[in-house]
Amino acid sequence: MSSSLDTSAALASELSQLVGAKHVLTGDVPEYLHDATETAGLRGRADGIVRPANAEEVARVLAWCYEHDVPIVPRGGGTGYAGGAVPFGGVVLSLERLNRVRSFEPLLWRINVEAGVRTSELRRIARESGLYFPPDPGSAESSQIGGNIATNAGGPHAFKYGVTGAWVTGLEAVVPPGELIQLGGPIRKDVAGYDLKSLLVGSEGTLGIVTAAWLKLLPAPEATLPVAAFYGSAEAGCRAIERVLGFGLVPAALEYLDGATLSAAGSTFPGGTPAGAEFLVLAEADGPAEEADRLQRELAEALEEEALALSSPRAPAETNALWRWREGVSLAVTARRGGKLSEDIVVPPERLAEAIAATLEIGRRHNLPACSWGHAGDGNLHSTFMLAPDDPSERRRALEAARELFELARTLGGSISGEHGVGVVKAGELERDRSPRAHALHRDLKRLFDPKGLLNPGKKV
Repeated sequence: MSSSLDTSAALASELSQLVGAKHVLTGDVPEYLHDATETAGLRGRADGIVRPANAEEVARVLAWCYEHDVPIVPRGGGTGYAGGAVPFGGVVLSLERLNRVRSFEPLLWRINVEAGVRTSELRRIARESGLYFPPDPGSAESSQIGGNIATNAGGPHAFKYGVTGAWVTGLEAVVPPGELIQLGGPIRKDVAGYDLKSLLVGSEGTLGIVTAAWLKLLPAPEATLPVAAFYGSAEAGCRAIERVLGFGLVPAALEYLDGATLSAAGSTFPGGTPAGAEFLVLAEADGPAEEADRLQRELAEALEEEALALSSPRAPAETNALWRWREGVSLAVTARRGGKLSEDIVVPPERLAEAIAATLEIGRRHNLPACSWGHAGDGNLHSTFMLAPDDPSERRRALEAARELFELARTLGGSISGEHGVGVVKAGELERDRSPRAHALHRDLKRLFDPKGLLNPGKKV
């Protein structure tokens, strides 16, 4: 920051002229200084917090920060698991007030929303018109569309429908030194230029600040029918997952929970868990009623071999209860010891069993209870170490264990992140995850978009 603006009071005075005094906060407001990594001890600091009302104000704030060499950290709902929205000085730019639906055309299956619209609200709007927005991160009630785009968030239904970026047809964004641009729009195909839209998707606020997005929708499936199967070992459960894939079945979701996760969350499973259960596979059939019914039966046939118990709920209340339980798994694991460090490594699906076993072994080496659950069809594990949040030694050991997870993913032919991004938690890992030339291209793109390096510094690359 320049010497004439080296106090929070001076910064607030300048920014208040751009967005109004009541929307410039001091840098010590705690809810803007952390994300979901807080239980692992990650908390940042800021010189100020600004809450613009629209894209034009975002552009003015970025222009001011660029002129005065002030770092700027974009922030959505703060639900990330990689520290991507945690500031380490500079200005936090919260997009919470950019929460308008600019247009909704249900007959054309599309919607244009600002970055601060919550995922659950978007899905509700679509559902009320018989439409469906498939990306479903577990934090749908608090996550925002801009943050989902910034991390290219996924969720259980990414197996069939893809991650957030697959549903983005256009972006409005602010890029340095403070210019508002539009990439794509209300069109379903656009191959004329370089795919700059996809560069911003998943960029974690390091290349530009997404202020609005055009999203495509689908007619909602007529029926959604789950299958839940318990197994006596992870090996048996992974063989069942491979049978689903080998039989050519395409469920909407294909999830797993290991034995340690069931120990934390299984007591509230609808209908109870069978004795000896050490692994759960949760699949979902969707589509027209007749097609979903057929696929549910086929999934049950593929999963029943070696299963200790299998259920195929059909009533909507039972289906909803099952997914509500699945959404609460992360909280149940956190409650075991008050905190956790959870990473989202991804491996080829056929290496899933190895990654599950290795997660437990890494936990044992670092004297931390470990478990994993996640999106089996994508090979995406939430490998987790449970810890006491007020114990610095456990936090340190958990971070060391996480580094081993990243190396594990690489060894198995995978990657350090399947849906949470890189942020600050995985700083430096991208360089190890890519060839030298590929990583150099990442750095070159960063310099091209953000020559001063002020956009979310220290994150991603």
